[in-house]
Amino acid sequence: MRTGRVIVSVLFVVAALVTGCSSDEEAGPAVQGPWHGDIEAPGAPIAIGVTFAENGSATIDIPVQGVRGAALKDVRTEPDRVEFTVPDAPGDPGFRGKLDGEQITGDWVQAGQRVPLVLRRGPVESVARPQDPKPPYPYRSEDVTYRNGDLTIAGTLTEPEGSGPFPAMLLITGSGAQDRDEELMGHRPFHLLADTFTRAGYAVLRTDDRGVGGTGGNLDDATYPDLAADAAAGVAFLRARPEIDPAKVGLFGHSEGGYLAPLVAARPDSNVAFAVLMAGPSVAGADVLIEQNKVIMASAGAPQNEIDAQVDYVTQWSTMLRAGDIEGAKTFAQQHNDSLPPDQRASQETLDSFNTPYMASFITYDPKPALEALRVPVLAFFGDKDQQVLATQNEPPMRANLAGDPDATVYTFPGVNHLMQPTETGKPSEYSSIETTIDPAVLTYVTDWLTQRVPPR
Repeated sequence: MRTGRVIVSVLFVVAALVTGCSSDEEAGPAVQGPWHGDIEAPGAPIAIGVTFAENGSATIDIPVQGVRGAALKDVRTEPDRVEFTVPDAPGDPGFRGKLDGEQITGDWVQAGQRVPLVLRRGPVESVARPQDPKPPYPYRSEDVTYRNGDLTIAGTLTEPEGSGPFPAMLLITGSGAQDRDEELMGHRPFHLLADTFTRAGYAVLRTDDRGVGGTGGNLDDATYPDLAADAAAGVAFLRARPEIDPAKVGLFGHSEGGYLAPLVAARPDSNVAFAVLMAGPSVAGADVLIEQNKVIMASAGAPQNEIDAQVDYVTQWSTMLRAGDIEGAKTFAQQHNDSLPPDQRASQETLDSFNTPYMASFITYDPKPALEALRVPVLAFFGDKDQQVLATQNEPPMRANLAGDPDATVYTFPGVNHLMQPTETGKPSEYSSIETTIDPAVLTYVTDWLTQRVPPR
């Protein structure tokens, strides 16, 4: 699920970076090379690294957000004018400064606000992620592609050593355009899950979402039936592999993936053997979003009148999407955005991303029919500190919706957030500062559940 307010610029969260154009400025030799510094963002500093190349271009690394080598534009490297802009990011972020001895001093500018930023020579340090899998791996890993109609889907298939046949699963990411590792805030939870389950004896397929990496298409134009068809194509791909047991192919969905996995598994012809839902919602998307806004804003200290105004806005906007009026929702969102103070306005790109067929599918989707139709082993679990898919909102309906399934387990882990990280508050702003990617207790619980229901050979 996307975090935070629906239409709001999130200061200092530099996301959605794409390849940009560099300037034609001549790079000054005194500025060339890697530099690093900390943006003093609310909550915690954000470390960045900027590398200025000889040809006048530059790239940025933001380890806590998983950004590596993203191209910058409007680059200037004159000693008295060192500048760059991050393309296609909310709030038009960038830097304005100058060379000052052995450091570059200036301001980070975003959404009309400025904070001091000092860059010093040397590369930015990587974020400590002790669970991140590292080679050599005790299993096979293969990059694969397959088709859903005209669409090419790309991913990585990991398999235990040996000839099989192996039980297998397809991992389905949360909302937004995610890569096959579901990389966010410097964490790679799907890489960790694939490593964990493959070591336990399962083949695991994880894929890039539409428009990401090697997968074609555009996620904003896709509806839930389209995305369910993508997942079904992944199941068919796995079942056709000779080293995989076709009767033991299941699905693992995180967050929005917990919507899509039951949608696929409930099909009479799906042949899905099991489903694991990590922080998967059990109520309609609009209800999830409204509750998410309430809790995240309250935990950030927003006054009640602002929370009420935001909830009223989200309710009206989502009602339009539920009625199929995407253009009306877009106009309403634009008017609301224009009424905000300049430093609170979303970029046009962010605004547009919330008024698409994809977002309309999320807002209107009711998971109840698919969940009620499941008759395969299901594990649905939540975190009691989750501020995006609240356990208090979603666990009771999940139990009710799965009541007809003869083998359904619903569980809430104490002290973990939406990513299943150990946390005190559950705030999304803390995801990047927590070293643990997934609480080991969660990994053990899920692996034990799997080996009991679908034993590896």
